[in-house]
Amino acid sequence: MRRRTVTAGNLEELLQATAPAQASEQAAATPAAAAPPRREDHGLRTEFEFELPRGYVDDEGAVHRHGTMRLATARDELRPQIDLRVKENPAYLSVVLLSQVITQLGSITDVHAGVVERMYATDVAFLQDFYRRINSEGHTRAAVTCPHCEGGFEVDLSGGRLGES
Repeated sequence: MRRRTVTAGNLEELLQATAPAQASEQAAATPAAAAPPRREDHGLRTEFEFELPRGYVDDEGAVHRHGTMRLATARDELRPQIDLRVKENPAYLSVVLLSQVITQLGSITDVHAGVVERMYATDVAFLQDFYRRINSEGHTRAAVTCPHCEGGFEVDLSGGRLGES
């Protein structure tokens, strides 16, 4: 049995090579000039806005707190498994995964692993919980209990200021 080593450089090549033959046959049969098929809106919410507790500070010193995360696909969850950084350090999985599903952070549209690496731990923990909520529960609301009156209510984790509903 031949063992294949995967590097970040040939990741896309490997994913294309292991894709079902039907997808590659369809791509070959479709003319290059043809427009992509139009997607219908089925009412499924696929992007969720959030506000980081602390915020990401970029190289210029600007703080980015508002962002957008999309729902993860099976490919998003499988891709980090073949990433060498994840193989060397399994804790790096969440960094790679978050960098794939965060579509925007403030004015930053190219959110990569380096951006997530430089976030405060509080913000990464928030994003991990946010990811879990939107991908397993389908919403960003959390049930909480007031520590003073013990009354129960819901809060939306996607942002908003404290005390606002």
